[in-house]
Amino acid sequence: MGTTLERIGLDGLLLLLVAWPAIIVITIVIAFLFHKVIFPVALRITNRTHTNLDTRLLTAARLPITIGIVLVGVYAAVIAPLELPPAQSALVNLAARAVALAWLTWLVASLAAHALGWYEDTIAPRTRSELDDHLLPIARRFAYSIIYVSGGLLILDQFSVNISPLIAGLGLGGLAVSLALQPTLSNLFAGTYVMTEGVVTEGDYIELENGISGYVVDVGWRSTRLRTWRNNLVVIPNARFAETIITNYQEPEPAVNVFVTCGVSYDSDLRRVREVCQEVMDDLLDTSPNAVKEYGGWFGYDSFGDSNVNFWLFLQAKDRLASFELQTDLMRDLHRRLADEGIVINYPVRTLQFPPDLPAEALTGPGQRPPATARSSGRRMRRRPRTTVHPPQDLPGGSASTESPEPPG
Repeated sequence: MGTTLERIGLDGLLLLLVAWPAIIVITIVIAFLFHKVIFPVALRITNRTHTNLDTRLLTAARLPITIGIVLVGVYAAVIAPLELPPAQSALVNLAARAVALAWLTWLVASLAAHALGWYEDTIAPRTRSELDDHLLPIARRFAYSIIYVSGGLLILDQFSVNISPLIAGLGLGGLAVSLALQPTLSNLFAGTYVMTEGVVTEGDYIELENGISGYVVDVGWRSTRLRTWRNNLVVIPNARFAETIITNYQEPEPAVNVFVTCGVSYDSDLRRVREVCQEVMDDLLDTSPNAVKEYGGWFGYDSFGDSNVNFWLFLQAKDRLASFELQTDLMRDLHRRLADEGIVINYPVRTLQFPPDLPAEALTGPGQRPPATARSSGRRMRRRPRTTVHPPQDLPGGSASTESPEPPG
């Protein structure tokens, strides 16, 4: 039985010489019109929408669809003019399916890349968290890997390659890699936690439970980097960083409270002491650029100490660096004002009482003169903390005294 073209008067050679170029030319014309006419019109329509996601997806599909039209024309040019034997026809169809799967993989990868790029450019800058900024590069690589590996497995399946062992091998290989990379993966997931929680951000000054402190330079997937006050770089794995106790001096706000404790002699006029301290704080609030004036200054007596009546002063600095300067100014001005007012800040002093019948030699040892400050009645003494007096052990009612800390300075 002759072919259709033989019935209309054309043999196979003439058919191949006429039909094949005609199909190729028609295919190229259609692809050109689709690329240069239809796509620009569609892009103008999508530009009127509220989002540019459709524009990006259409742009991503523009070249793959144009190439797809050409591939369809090539397939038609091979199949239509020729009556191939079943074996050759099956081989051509097999190659066509493989090419179609490769083209589909390319299209899906292009759409995924443009969709993630749209999210990175449009949505990520509007979010408060920086997690998506760090996550998108990894998500893009992961998406590419999944798409191309899946496409490759489907193409191998078209060539009757058993992909079940490959899938099982990938699973076992993935398990082995996961076990080998367990520390890295734990740091990776811990980094996700650190970024998601938003506990620390770049520029924050933090202090860890183990005493390490510094400014946060970078919060990465594997580690967090700190710059210490010595200007050294400390790299902390995120797995350890996520499990430690963190003090963030920038949160909940940059302002830092300045808390100063002091004490005055029991002979001081406590009302006047309070007035002087309040005047010192008010003066700093008015003149110091480091103080938060709206917060005010606070004063309160704390306790009756061994040598002084203890009190505290409370101010707020604008930030951590300003707190050091404000605390220095507060201590300097307070010390000067108390000295001008004649208000005494005692060294640590302790009063020792002994039995009235205790011999004077017992206070100093045999052959030594008793201190001038000792009183003959009641043996009452006031000693500086450096002196430790040990009464004889065989005297009943004797009281021992422990040495107090050295006075500052």
